[in-house]
Amino acid sequence: MLRRSLLMLSRSDNVKHLVSSMPVSNGVVSRFVAGETVSQAVDATERLVAAGLLVSLDHLGEDILERSQAQATVDAYLTALTKLTDRGLAPGAEISVKLSAVGQALPGDGQRIALDNARQICQAASNAGTTVTLDMEDHTTTDSTLGTLRELRLDFPSTGAVVQAYLHRTEQDCRDLAYDGSRVRLCKGAYKEPESVAYQDKHEVNLSYVRCLKVLMAGQGYPMIASHDPKLIEIAGALATRNQREKGTYEYQMLYGIRPEEQKRLAARGDRVRVYMPYGDEWYGYLMRRLAERPANLTFFARSLMTKS
Repeated sequence: MLRRSLLMLSRSDNVKHLVSSMPVSNGVVSRFVAGETVSQAVDATERLVAAGLLVSLDHLGEDILERSQAQATVDAYLTALTKLTDRGLAPGAEISVKLSAVGQALPGDGQRIALDNARQICQAASNAGTTVTLDMEDHTTTDSTLGTLRELRLDFPSTGAVVQAYLHRTEQDCRDLAYDGSRVRLCKGAYKEPESVAYQDKHEVNLSYVRCLKVLMAGQGYPMIASHDPKLIEIAGALATRNQREKGTYEYQMLYGIRPEEQKRLAARGDRVRVYMPYGDEWYGYLMRRLAERPANLTFFARSLMTKS
């Protein structure tokens, strides 16, 4: 119930205004968001890469309804790629793109606009020597996102996919995507979805995650295990061994600010570990989804509200 309430609040303009205007907000948000500017994000990337970690940069913003906003998002990614290249960081820092942030929801030809914009970002990433992963959003966009992925992979075959274990359809999607060269990020899912399309019980979601993980680890693609759950990380390692996967043929992914010591531990033992690092001033919806995922995150937020001035 708490999780559902927080996910509903993530779309509340009134609550957004209240939280973002609190003097403690910057301190609270800084745990989960690298900064509001691209320079802050690149600085944070440099620190993580120096610690032996990889990075996936996400310029926050979604549900764009004006073409100028979509272009602003594209420009932000192009600027980030230029700055990463200038600092020699591009090979260790890929780009994560939400299609809704580059025009997918625009009336009329939004799908084509999003594809063209994503293609521009993919080309810039390729020129910089790195890759792009298409983030997945709520279930109503799954088919269109996978369709755009297929189009992009014609020219940029390393473009990454994201699938969400809480959706009933995802095990089959994993089978479809587990082919040679296919990069697939498996996460649990962070949107409020109806029972008709998504598992609601945490245990059911975990079981689905393991089923999907088995498919990806046995396939020919490159699995990206996006989880902070120690048990799921242990299962992923066991499946890698069972399928005789060498280190470097899969990777772990964790969110910026969550279990940083575990990120370093996995990297120190030779695993590839990528930190999903959001930045930008449109942080509210992202923050609320992070709070909804784990009670510990909400406790941290509440403590910060009470103790910071």
